[in-house]
Amino acid sequence: MFRILMPLFDQDSGLLVVAGKGDSVIDCYEVSSVEPFLPQVSHCLAESPNRGVALVPKLALDVGLCEVMRVLQLTDNFIVPVSYQVPRKSGQDFHADLYPDTVGHTAAMSAEEWWAGENKQVGRVSLHPDKRSKPNIKPASRQPAPPLSNQKSKEKSLSSSELSSGSSSMAPSRSPSSTSGLSSSCLPSPASTASSRQIQGMLGPSSKFRHIQGNVQHRDTHITNLRGLNLTTPGECDGFCTSSQHVAVPLAIAGGQIAVFELSQPGKLPDTALPTIQNSVSVADFCWDPFNPHRLAVAGEDAKIRTWLVPEGGLTETLIEPERVLQGHTEKIYSIKFHPQASGLLVSSSYDLTVRLWDVQSGQEVKKLLGHEDQIFGMAWSPDGTLLATVCKDGKVRVYDPRKSDKPIQEGEGPEGHRGARIVWVLEGKYLLVSGFDSRSERQLYLISAASVSAGPVGSVSADVSPSTLIPFYDPDTSVAFLSGKGDTRVYIYEIVSEEPYFLECSGFQSSEPHKGFSFLPKTSCDVRDVEIARALRLSKTTIEPVAFRVPRVRKEFFQDDVFPETAVWWESSLTAASWLNGCNTQHRKISLQPKDMTPVSEAPKEAPVRKYLPSSVYLEEKTDEQKKDELLNAMVAKLGNLDDPLPQESFEGVDEDEWDD
Repeated sequence: MFRILMPLFDQDSGLLVVAGKGDSVIDCYEVSSVEPFLPQVSHCLAESPNRGVALVPKLALDVGLCEVMRVLQLTDNFIVPVSYQVPRKSGQDFHADLYPDTVGHTAAMSAEEWWAGENKQVGRVSLHPDKRSKPNIKPASRQPAPPLSNQKSKEKSLSSSELSSGSSSMAPSRSPSSTSGLSSSCLPSPASTASSRQIQGMLGPSSKFRHIQGNVQHRDTHITNLRGLNLTTPGECDGFCTSSQHVAVPLAIAGGQIAVFELSQPGKLPDTALPTIQNSVSVADFCWDPFNPHRLAVAGEDAKIRTWLVPEGGLTETLIEPERVLQGHTEKIYSIKFHPQASGLLVSSSYDLTVRLWDVQSGQEVKKLLGHEDQIFGMAWSPDGTLLATVCKDGKVRVYDPRKSDKPIQEGEGPEGHRGARIVWVLEGKYLLVSGFDSRSERQLYLISAASVSAGPVGSVSADVSPSTLIPFYDPDTSVAFLSGKGDTRVYIYEIVSEEPYFLECSGFQSSEPHKGFSFLPKTSCDVRDVEIARALRLSKTTIEPVAFRVPRVRKEFFQDDVFPETAVWWESSLTAASWLNGCNTQHRKISLQPKDMTPVSEAPKEAPVRKYLPSSVYLEEKTDEQKKDELLNAMVAKLGNLDDPLPQESFEGVDEDEWDD
């Protein structure tokens, strides 16, 4: 395929940037009158294809960081800066060899003078900070902008002429050692380096989880050889779900069959048929009881909810008879959710535009909520279990107090699009995070204050254009939200904060093939010694793979108590359904995740400052050729040993010379 090449040449540094329109590569070459060819000094591989490239004016470069060139890459959704820097001691003297006087911005003549035949050159200006003129311009007021989406880039930093000879001539007029070690960096966001401090100030703070890493665990932990999966579950269903012991996956078999796998028994599944749960009708939604890891609630298209008990150790035979059948809806059910505090309390939404509460133990309907005018996309309980929030196809977000009224106590604007939405409570129940679509079918995230839902979103951020709804998982311990849709290859990660810009973007997780769903495990399954803040299961066409999300830290021998506060024991109920219905409220107790043999990093002794060593190329630049030869010879002698030392056989007595092997 033919690509249009977009060349950019910097006269001062002698660097030529070449990028192909539609490619994901930005190459940098060195133009020199000495070399007959163009040596490549940088090969930057970006995540998104190039739609355009442009050079940033010289006066905008950060000379304190020895930045000799900066290129802006235009992608489909973002503008990504690519910085080219020479490793020197920053913050010290101005490196005049890197920055000759550059062309200024003042015109040399008018148009009339040029037409009259005059020829003048634009005056040159110095890049020395002390010699720059400071224009008296009042900065324009700026509104906080949402963080740009993370553009992870693989980078290779090399200078071909320098690696072969120890020097590089970036421009014919420069000294050979002036730009040794030129490196380029594809910046993941404008706030990622000091060269973008002005943009960082405009975007606001960054998250301490911004470098979070998602990694698929070893193949030995995978469940493989899955067959016959149902890949067309309704949009309100997460696709599959997990408890602390079991994984439930719907199958594309008549009768709404659900396969249940044991997390403690990874490996390849047999080719023979497995025992399943026979739900008798197609599955609309299903979820595990948080207080009983063996109870699975399944909503069917026949407007009934069935609960099933999976025996300890997993299914040994096909289950046909459910534990309970909850019946009351008159049309197909959208979704079901268990109460976060009270045991045996379940909520469901249906095409009959009602939301109903059920006592699972008695099998009775205990509440019916009204007020919806269209399809109910999603529901979520507040962390304390007192309120229930819903997001609807009519573009409304509603909040209910089920024990006091069957009508919403608050109502406000939600997503504009009508393709699907999800909702979850964040920031200790003070805000609602809603994922949905805008009028242009672009996926959006909205943050709404729970105290004033009618005021609408206080903040929003765009994701991308995709047909699947972003399914959120929120970790209340870190305030980090993980979002991904069925059929996606990416997991978006944001830290949610209560002030602008509200969404602090972190490094996302990218998979090589689309996944059918993400389901997160309890916090106790995380390896805190490896600073793992979340663990999920990823469902693909044939496998279930654990994915660990870790925060990179240096002193891993200490317990990172700043990212592992005490966590709620949400797998233990604090109330019964009857107590909650009678007006009781309570909170989960909390436990520490700190291992007994680890010391919190907040109590760790401070380390002495470590001396930062410069690259060897810097030291070699400061030595003459004779000094380099002497050091090389001394190193060879030290490696071979001292020639004056006696041979080993000289220390043995009574052995003739001819007895030693040649």
